[in-house]
Amino acid sequence: MTKSPNHLITKSPNPLVLVSGATGYIASRLIPRLLENGYQVRCLARDPQKLRHRAWFSQVEVVAGDVTRPASLSAAMQGVSTAYYLIHSMAAGHGYQRIDLESARNFAGAAKKAGVEHIIYVGGLADPREKLAMHLLSRIESGVALREAGVPVTEFRAGVIAGPGSVSFEMIRFIAEQFPLMVGPDWLRHRSQPIATSDIIEYLLAALVAPECRGEIIELGCEKSRSYIEVMEEFARIRGLKRKTLLLPFIPPVVMAFMIDKLTPVEFSYALPLVEGLQNDSLVLEPTARRLFPLIEPLDYAEAVRRSLADLDPRRIERVWLDSGREHVRMKHEGFLVDYRVLARTPTSPDVGKLQYREILRSKKLPLVSGWETVSQAEGGFDYAQSLLLKAQGNLPGELWLECGITPEGKTSRTLFFAPKGLPGFLYWFMLLILKHGVSVF
Repeated sequence: MTKSPNHLITKSPNPLVLVSGATGYIASRLIPRLLENGYQVRCLARDPQKLRHRAWFSQVEVVAGDVTRPASLSAAMQGVSTAYYLIHSMAAGHGYQRIDLESARNFAGAAKKAGVEHIIYVGGLADPREKLAMHLLSRIESGVALREAGVPVTEFRAGVIAGPGSVSFEMIRFIAEQFPLMVGPDWLRHRSQPIATSDIIEYLLAALVAPECRGEIIELGCEKSRSYIEVMEEFARIRGLKRKTLLLPFIPPVVMAFMIDKLTPVEFSYALPLVEGLQNDSLVLEPTARRLFPLIEPLDYAEAVRRSLADLDPRRIERVWLDSGREHVRMKHEGFLVDYRVLARTPTSPDVGKLQYREILRSKKLPLVSGWETVSQAEGGFDYAQSLLLKAQGNLPGELWLECGITPEGKTSRTLFFAPKGLPGFLYWFMLLILKHGVSVF
């Protein structure tokens, strides 16, 4: 947390900033803050169409480019003062470390040719003198590769990022929510210093106007360290869940990654390297962040969890399912279980559409729901021409919202958002999905 959030940020003369990895988690939080502070923002994405539903899409310039293809980067770099490198290749699976290195070299080389003055990079927090898991080693080597071209690089290193939507945080959240007995390998005793998403964003903004940070490696984390199992236990405690833990010496990483893939929003290709990375400590060894940015005071992990839980609201999450082009999507996302469905083409009159939505609510009953409270009714909200958001009332093992909308294409859609609390919440959701008069018939 900063004493004065914008004390380091300048709003003029409106320099052009490039954000790579624009469809990713950190970028989605950084871009709105850059715009708020008066920066011109250019986004680099392999598929620009995946950004079209973001609230800030009309305020940025989007350039198609792929860091694995150097020729595609030239146009994106023109006129840029600072370029954020927020890319990793874990989703590629086997061989991702080679792709990471080549991508970093391509990006830095293109930046050098275009006269970019500064690269800002977020890597992994670990002691490079230790024997590191491949994921962490690749993050550190990517920082080295970025520096090879000669453009000044500010490298931030972070471990567990605590905030809704962060891969590591969602992994922690969904495991702690579902398992009264949390079983894991004994190397979960390794320690970490988590960092709140909001604090990372403050550092990334501050680095734009702090020349003294160029060329520095800056380790980020809250003051108090915790073991990885303590990180999960603390989430459960703050959530009000009673949990016990059992650490065993013989659980292979691939087994843990498989379970994470099935029970959390984190896919196997991400889960396996992340799980392997838990075999290393992730600790701040140098106080460089405090020296360079003395006015930024990182939140403790416990406070970051509290704020994340307070943000469980459908109006605050990225609606990534809209980018899929599919008419029915079920997914786990930012603490929610989401069921999105396009229903049918509606009359052109918005008023008629509203009446149809209210009729749906009157005619359909969900288990344990005693009624619905209107949360918001908006024109142009939630990427729709019109939307209606309601919150379920009743004795539910979690919080349930229903959103009805008319898309710009003239179709009605219905989205259910459920934030489950503990295992009963997940069982309730599964019950909704299979009951004849539940979600499946909307």
